[in-house]
Amino acid sequence: MTAEVLVVGAGPTGMTLANELRLAGVSCVLADRLPRASELSKAGGLQSRTQEAFDQRGLLEPLLATGDYPVTTAHFAGHLLSLVRERHQFPWRSVPQVAVEGFLEKHLAAHGIHVRRNHELVALEQDAEGVTATFADGTAIRSRYLVGADGGRSTVRKLLGAEFPGRPGTETTVAADVRLSAEVPMHTITPEGYRAQVFPLGADAEGRPLHRLALGGPGWSLERDVPVTEDEIRTGLKTVFGDRVDLVELRYARRITNAARQAAQYRHGRVFLAGDAAHVHLPLGAQGMNTGIQDALNLGWKLAAAVRGTASEGLLDSYHEERHPVGAAVLRNVQAQSLLLDDGPDSVAARALFADLVALPEVQHRLDDLLSGMGLRYEMPGSHPLVGLPAHDLGPALRSGRGVLADPEGRFGEIAAAWADRVDRVETGAEARLVRPDGYVAWAGDPAGLAPAIRRWFGAPVG
Repeated sequence: MTAEVLVVGAGPTGMTLANELRLAGVSCVLADRLPRASELSKAGGLQSRTQEAFDQRGLLEPLLATGDYPVTTAHFAGHLLSLVRERHQFPWRSVPQVAVEGFLEKHLAAHGIHVRRNHELVALEQDAEGVTATFADGTAIRSRYLVGADGGRSTVRKLLGAEFPGRPGTETTVAADVRLSAEVPMHTITPEGYRAQVFPLGADAEGRPLHRLALGGPGWSLERDVPVTEDEIRTGLKTVFGDRVDLVELRYARRITNAARQAAQYRHGRVFLAGDAAHVHLPLGAQGMNTGIQDALNLGWKLAAAVRGTASEGLLDSYHEERHPVGAAVLRNVQAQSLLLDDGPDSVAARALFADLVALPEVQHRLDDLLSGMGLRYEMPGSHPLVGLPAHDLGPALRSGRGVLADPEGRFGEIAAAWADRVDRVETGAEARLVRPDGYVAWAGDPAGLAPAIRRWFGAPVG
């Protein structure tokens, strides 16, 4: 076999997954159909939970050191959530997707993993032992497992014939990376329903501010493949802002649709779907990129356990069981936002009512839980209130990508020793907990529950 795991797609999801496999000592090939990295940011920010996860791997600080990525205010359908900015250690930050991809690619290269570009997948076959992937140039790569992280138009998904139910796109919106002549509000909707969203993307090499601009409204929608022109951007800015601002420079632009689809199954034998290959929706709040990165963090350690032969029964299936509901919830909140952003008269009335509701702290906190990932709780055995939630206080202990048994009172040394090849025991933390490599608490509380939990998530003990 050429590799233990083949990852198709070198976006944030695929590269995060490759890094997780690297940490676990699993050989990985990372292939992408594009001849070079994309220069268009499909997403413009990192949510709190993604930043926390990167920090747990020691990646956040060096990523932020690569540019000027300001902390900004999260929003829901254009309504700023100003009351949630101090809720988490890592508030919403404007980090464009190209910066995330560029950083991860360099990080992987420094550890000997280089993206194989110009690799267009054309066929795949799987059997009881592995997967054979064939590329357009005739190259064939054999791996034990394959992950499709190749975007919304996923070739892996199509070759699988995987069900991808949902709603097709009914309209398009312009998304562009631009320099503007003046500052404008982050979210503006005219009485006629024309809308503009403007998010900071840091600065270019000369220190000039860049922004992500989204434009839409009545009669604006064009076919997805129709090129976006500078005149179209200027006309859109004038329609929304009048003479307050003009286009200085158009970097990149594309049309995005409001399609909302999700793969019915994330696992197909030895092949898995992650990121946009598993779920597509209107890009609001960078939820696609952040959800994809979290897919990779959930799947990576489970694949590594399967490769090493330590995975418990059902561990690989738990990827779909845990992440499919998360993707479905993201689609629901994005569709709700899309409705609020619509230009119909009913949507105008709904926006007015929603503006009153979103001023309430409890509403902002609930929406923040939905968007930031910090409110996510996986369904796991155990009644302790921490089980299924992220462990926020064990960042450095999770740097190795292994499981962690926090044992502040030194009570569980014997159990920890039996799983010492997979789980690190640390005498830190607020209370005793078993934490999975992806940072989620798998056990806390009743000592009798530790042994079943560690077997469930980390397999049989040594010997």
